[in-house]
Amino acid sequence: MNILSENGDDYSASDVCRLIVPAEAAGRRLDQALAALLPQHSRNRLQSWIKAGRVRVDGVARDEPKWKVLGGECLLVEAVEDERSGEQAPEDIPLQVIYEDGCLLVIDKPAGLVVHPGSGNWSGTLLNALLHHAPQLSAVPRAGIVHRLDKDTSGLLVVAKTPEAQTHLVRQLQARTVKRLYLAVVMGVIEREGKVEAPIGRHPAQRTKMAVVAGGKPAVTRYRVLERLGHCTLIECALETGRTHQIRVHLASIKHPLLGDPVYGRASSNVPKFGRQALHAARLGLIHPLTGAAMSWQSPLPGDLQHLLETLRGA
Repeated sequence: MNILSENGDDYSASDVCRLIVPAEAAGRRLDQALAALLPQHSRNRLQSWIKAGRVRVDGVARDEPKWKVLGGECLLVEAVEDERSGEQAPEDIPLQVIYEDGCLLVIDKPAGLVVHPGSGNWSGTLLNALLHHAPQLSAVPRAGIVHRLDKDTSGLLVVAKTPEAQTHLVRQLQARTVKRLYLAVVMGVIEREGKVEAPIGRHPAQRTKMAVVAGGKPAVTRYRVLERLGHCTLIECALETGRTHQIRVHLASIKHPLLGDPVYGRASSNVPKFGRQALHAARLGLIHPLTGAAMSWQSPLPGDLQHLLETLRGA
């Protein structure tokens, strides 16, 4: 089973990416439309997928990159990982292992560590570290990674050590039974707990960003206030879905972006500067794939976030 998510969401058991051609793309070549929808891939790669019959337009395989789209078509793209992904090598990178048995591995990921190799980060990733820590993971798709954290988000991440455990965890994620709680420092004062239920998709103009868009995937984030800190608020966020940049996009959409977020945040002279988005995956809960037991783990705030809170409290 190849577990692949082209948009960076939690991984699913499917390797097919579903896209809708926007109306404004009417009259463009198929490869051009795909390039706008999948900016992380080169035009040459997309053209090779089309020629190989890996792109279906409304259910029909189209093998001509110059085929013109009308807008509104449903594209099914059977994505293939970059050839360099086959060269993934073990690297002796220190890991903070919170829990490990024959099925699972729970990691406390530091900020700055990329989870999976990709453009510009072909080495020095969590995947490379996992292959060194547990060489048997080379037999598991994506070295057992079933969900991801952004490079500059710290905290807990679970890895499956067998294909069977991976399938079980993917199904738990799809059923929304994996419990993930994050601590976040946001800009502005939040008065009470709340919920953001808004679809997330590619930003219509800035294709490397995500945004709340009408045609996006359903996404739900719940939050509650833990502490008000002058011009900022410490909150706890619970994910019901796992979309790309979900917490960052949802909180920015309600005018409370994460402090330090270089993509969705904003500058302010009223708050201290922080070198990354102030987001930490603090708690993780799931059902053990083999025993069926409910398990949970916690991760304390890393030093940089602790120092940030001390600074805000003293302001």
